[in-house]
Amino acid sequence: MLIALASTPAPTPTPSLRPGLSEDQVSPGLLGFLLTAFIVVLTALLIVDMVRRIRRVRYRAQVEAERMAAEEASGEAASPGGVFPADGAAFRADGTALPADSGVARPEVDGDAGPGNR
Repeated sequence: MLIALASTPAPTPTPSLRPGLSEDQVSPGLLGFLLTAFIVVLTALLIVDMVRRIRRVRYRAQVEAERMAAEEASGEAASPGGVFPADGAAFRADGTALPADSGVARPEVDGDAGPGNR
């Protein structure tokens, strides 16, 4: 008996709408499909743009870190005494030493005699 019940298919109801409803009232139609497709395409484009911008920021940070490491390595090799060596030499912005009689004052390292502390 169980085999007979399991093997006989259940009657399929005929697909019909409730009285008073039309096909347009229960489905999104063409406009709903187009709006959904637009949102999906817009979201995909935003994700691609976001990935590109994140990749660009990471690349710039990597290049900056490499530049800073190279600058520190070259700075340590050029003046082992640090930025302002103890002999009182002054430097140009490009890192070359100024002559001792150039009249350019070396900035104070400790900050006690700086322009804002007088």
